Amino acid sequence: MDNPETPVSLRILHLAEVPEAIPVLTEWFLTEWGPYYGPNGPGNAEADLRTCLNRDRMPLAHVALDGDGAVLGTAALKPCSMASHVHLGPWLAALLVLPAARRCGVGAALVATIEDAARALGCEMIYCGTDGAIAGLLQSRGWEALEGGVPTLRDPAMIYRRMLR
Repeated sequence: MDNPETPVSLRILHLAEVPEAIPVLTEWFLTEWGPYYGPNGPGNAEADLRTCLNRDRMPLAHVALDGDGAVLGTAALKPCSMASHVHLGPWLAALLVLPAARRCGVGAALVATIEDAARALGCEMIYCGTDGAIAGLLQSRGWEALEGGVPTLRDPAMIYRRMLR
């Protein structure tokens, strides 16, 4: 992306509005989260995305598109994301931005959209687990670190929380 700020033509829609994005996102998930979604992992990326075709209940997902309708990124709101922390929720999950669109405001726009979706569903707080790739983004939006070193199929994760009310 040429613009270091949020692209003017950025649109964020419910995945339910653009289900044709599922094949692209499935490939991204396989690449990004191979230990989980890959051939030997327990996950099914396409099935997980299809469960997020909701607009007014969890799980739901949003997709960021450029002016030409190309997929730039996605994020989901899920009741549970980390098997070790089922007592917490809901979760900002599956945040993924096309590498060429990173640091252009796409991730921040997706996080804000998921926070708004959680508020609209009456949630008072939201959680996110990350291996650190988005720690700066979360902290800049008021998220607080809760617990580090949480084992995952990849690197240990930090759990963050954001109060919404």
